[in-house]
Amino acid sequence: MALMQQATQNTAQDATKRLVAAGLHGQSMSAPVVTSTQVWPAIDMPEVEWTPAVERETAPIYERLKTIIPSIEWPFHAPYIHAINRIKKQRNAVILAHNYQAPEIFHGVADVVGDSLQLARLATKAEGDVIVQCGVHFMAETSKLLNPHRTVLIPDSRAGCSLASSITGADIRLLKQRYPGVPVVTYVNSTADVKAETDICCTSSNAVQVVESLGTDRVIFLPDEYLGKYVQSLTKVKLILWKGHCEVHERFTGEELRAYREADPSVQIIAHPECPPDVLAEADFTGSTAHMIDWVKSRRPAKVVMVTECSMASNVAAEVPDVEFIKPCNLCPHMKMITLPNILHSLVHMTEEVLIDPAIAERARLPIERMINLNA
Repeated sequence: MALMQQATQNTAQDATKRLVAAGLHGQSMSAPVVTSTQVWPAIDMPEVEWTPAVERETAPIYERLKTIIPSIEWPFHAPYIHAINRIKKQRNAVILAHNYQAPEIFHGVADVVGDSLQLARLATKAEGDVIVQCGVHFMAETSKLLNPHRTVLIPDSRAGCSLASSITGADIRLLKQRYPGVPVVTYVNSTADVKAETDICCTSSNAVQVVESLGTDRVIFLPDEYLGKYVQSLTKVKLILWKGHCEVHERFTGEELRAYREADPSVQIIAHPECPPDVLAEADFTGSTAHMIDWVKSRRPAKVVMVTECSMASNVAAEVPDVEFIKPCNLCPHMKMITLPNILHSLVHMTEEVLIDPAIAERARLPIERMINLNA
């Protein structure tokens, strides 16, 4: 890709000025950084500038993303990608990114990508002294639970989850009192406090398998009501549900999808099971994020509506350019709190570290390990 026009250089320079104003550019650290696991050498905040060298070294990444990211935006993203990929080697860090991360993160800097189950499994196998979790806070907690002796960072600890915040450990203790002896299955989209009260975790990929593995006729299934209803349609085990919802998936409607199909009867609709039942009724396929990706890659439909977080469609589109994605496009505001600038800041300053009360961590780790071992 040839060096872009002066207008795009001005875009990158303006972005650098904004970073300077925010205090995140050109910083120099005079002392080592201390985390709970070790002392880290100081690293100066690198210059983040669009140069011929940056253009040349990031060109292979942009080649993959050129149909997704406009050329005028690349001079802003590329310097961060270049700097992050250099500094993560200095820190011996591995970057984990969920499927809902923006394409410049997912394809530009991530070492490990996937859905919640894939990230939970791969977090234990990832090499490196540092894990940077590009996702929401419960995912970073899961990485820390499975890697207690490694430093786990999240670029912005405010990146929460409406579903995870819909229930607390105290709520589960009350449910156990109401339904004594009934095992608790908790979606991995939950806090460590909640996992500590759980018998086994699940994801949307393995929820039916986990429920049926318990060999009981009743299960408390938390916290996603719509996922629970979907699982209930696939098993004879009676599920006791909680009314938690994902703020991204609950906004989709069956009426919206019928309008897409009326506009083009050939379009294929695939949906995540966190969507309401009327949405799933309109779908040609329902599955987890990993299953949706596999479905698109194997079927290669001419046109597809991917009913989930918007960035996931962009990330898949970069890998299957022959498929046209029609995007309902509900963005997760929490996932979008993770950005290239704050990933770079996280690596340089070793922030924000994820810490979990050891008493909670010991109990919260067990249901995750049971889930992983079930799928081993």
